[in-house]
Amino acid sequence: MDNFIKFFSFSEPNVRFVVIGMILMGIGTAAIGTFAFLRKRSLTGDAVAHSVLPGICLAFLIFNSKDLWILLGGAFVTGWISLAFIDWITRSTKLKSDTAIALTLSVFFGIGIMLLTFIQQTGDASQSGLNNFLLGKAAAMSPSDIETMAIVSIIILAVLFIFFKEFTLLSFDPDFAKTSGLPVVFLEITLTTLTVLAVASGIQSVGVVLMAAMLITPAAAARYWTDDLKKMLALSMLFAVIGGIAGAYVSFVNNKMPTGPWIVTVVSLFALLSILFAPHKGAIPKIFLRKKHSRKVVYENVLKVMYHIQESEQKETAVTASAIQQKRQMATADIRNGIKNLLHKNLIVEMQEGYRMTAFGLTEAKRIVRLHRLWEMYLTQQLNIASDHVHDDAEAVEHIITPEMEKRLIEILGFPEKDPHDKEIPYA
Repeated sequence: MDNFIKFFSFSEPNVRFVVIGMILMGIGTAAIGTFAFLRKRSLTGDAVAHSVLPGICLAFLIFNSKDLWILLGGAFVTGWISLAFIDWITRSTKLKSDTAIALTLSVFFGIGIMLLTFIQQTGDASQSGLNNFLLGKAAAMSPSDIETMAIVSIIILAVLFIFFKEFTLLSFDPDFAKTSGLPVVFLEITLTTLTVLAVASGIQSVGVVLMAAMLITPAAAARYWTDDLKKMLALSMLFAVIGGIAGAYVSFVNNKMPTGPWIVTVVSLFALLSILFAPHKGAIPKIFLRKKHSRKVVYENVLKVMYHIQESEQKETAVTASAIQQKRQMATADIRNGIKNLLHKNLIVEMQEGYRMTAFGLTEAKRIVRLHRLWEMYLTQQLNIASDHVHDDAEAVEHIITPEMEKRLIEILGFPEKDPHDKEIPYA
């Protein structure tokens, strides 16, 4: 508890530097990473992250300085060269983009490791700490590093704000962006430049190996929670910031724990929880939704059979479970569960001689039968499918047609009174 209070009081300068640095890094990388994720450039970010290492080493060898802006300059140059290399391989050879990315990543990272090893063996005392760029060392941040990160993050956010509409269109529909006259090449170069800048500025915190995760993982987690780009950007930055603070806290409590890997671990945990539990898109909610839909299909089919029996007898009648099974081949357990759900929803009532639809149940039964017969009409009239081949498709679609689709179907078909089998379409 003492460590918790001590950390979140931000009384120690080093804690303030690390936390502010992690927040700035998280905001910048998550923001531009969201667009990289939407443009399906996740692997490209990984390649850039690994390709900046030789740039850092070359900048140090040329200028003999560990000034962050000089090292960032070297990282920026090799990051851009790696992207040009990927583009050249893709355009000039028969290799696919994933192969080009893997090849570029391994070549540049191998050169980076070779240069780093060479520098370490020169005996130059000033090279001390250069290997921190490999796995990151957030705890070594200085005020000038914070200033650099702040400038980079402000540049990224400012450019994203200015070209937000253009970047959005480019990310979701690049073909339309091109035909609508947008300067697609300029926009792509700008986004790529910002990506390289974000990677270069963040490597000191989490290292080249883990930087790709910081670029893509927050966006991947946020995508599970919303389809709104602005909300996705906000969530992505929030996950990255929380991961940054949590990683810094773990490292503060136990100085043997590296900050960068813990940041990535926490952000990855957000992604895992999102994949499992995010409403609508998470794996577990999807399981419940599928079960709910299966139950709906079963009880709607039972209700539809009851309507068919009543329709054939042309009078209100009570229907037994055995009569339903004779009319339609359904498992006994499904009929039993369907009746149970219909009773629970007050769509039918139990009587001495069987089950009878309530007024609400009759309305619902007419809706299901109407959708079935409308869809059969659509398939025969609009798609020229033979009437004896449309039943199964209509069986599958009748349970998912929305009121808006139903209205549109009726308009397209011109309010038909009978289906392809000359059966009446019940409207009310």
